[in-house]
Parts: sequence; C-alpha cells; structure tokens
Amino acid sequence: MIRQLAHVCFFTDQIDAMVAFYRDVLGFPVKFTLATDDGETMGYYFDCGNTTFIEIFDQKLAVKQWGGQVQELKPGSQYKHFCLEVTGLAEVKAMLEARGVEVSPIKTGLDHSLQAWIHDPDGNAIELMEYTHASLQLRRAMAA
Repeated sequence: MIRQLAHVCFFTDQIDAMVAFYRDVLGFPVKFTLATDDGETMGYYFDCGNTTFIEIFDQKLAVKQWGGQVQELKPGSQYKHFCLEVTGLAEVKAMLEARGVEVSPIKTGLDHSLQAWIHDPDGNAIELMEYTHASLQLRRAMAA
C-alpha cells in the first residue's frame, strides 16, 4: 500500500549553501547524513515532519558513489526524483508489474530502507521505499 510522499531529492554543486538554506533559513533539522564508501559526506536528509524529508546530494560525490555522469546543473534542473513511502514493497511491486509497470529489483539502500524504482510516462523517476527496523529515517534526530 502506498502511504504517503516520503521525500523529494535534489542534486547540487553547492552543498554548503543548500545545507545552510534548508537547515538555517527554513529551519529543517538534519535527520541524518549519507557518506560515500570513502567516508565523504555526500547527502543530507532534512526532517520535514511525519517521516517526510528533503534529500540533497552533492552531485559529484553521488556520481562517484553510484556512477553516472556529472552534468551541468542549471537553475531548476537539480530535481532528481520523488519517493513514495509504501508498506509491503514486494506486494506493491507485484501489483504494479501486473498493471504493466516496469519495476526495478528491490534492494537495500545506504539508509537501510528497502527500495525499488519506477518511471512515470514522462520518464520521471519515482522511488518506492519501505522503511525497515534499521532505517535511518526512523532513528532519533542527529545532535545539532
């Protein structure tokens, strides 16, 4: 079952300014950060309440971690995907596939949540995420 919007994701080339804006100007606390395999902080999860988040990644470090290509980011081009929180991800995957939707294999992300991916008819990426007992989204907030 799809529960709610879980997060929106942006890539940036100015991570410090973005963190300052979302944390210091808008007042969203950092729930947790994500690091590359080398230990470099590449992503920030800002707590928007009720297990909803804004996720921001340093583009170059995200590409280093997951592959792909660094692209020129122009104003308005940093949006990457939105995420729907689901329960029973395997069942949701089967239901969507039965309706003709191509769904990626389910895997565990760096945040310890289960995830799969689909695309809408325009090709926009949609992440399907099921929180687990180990999901960073459900842990206590980081110290300021």
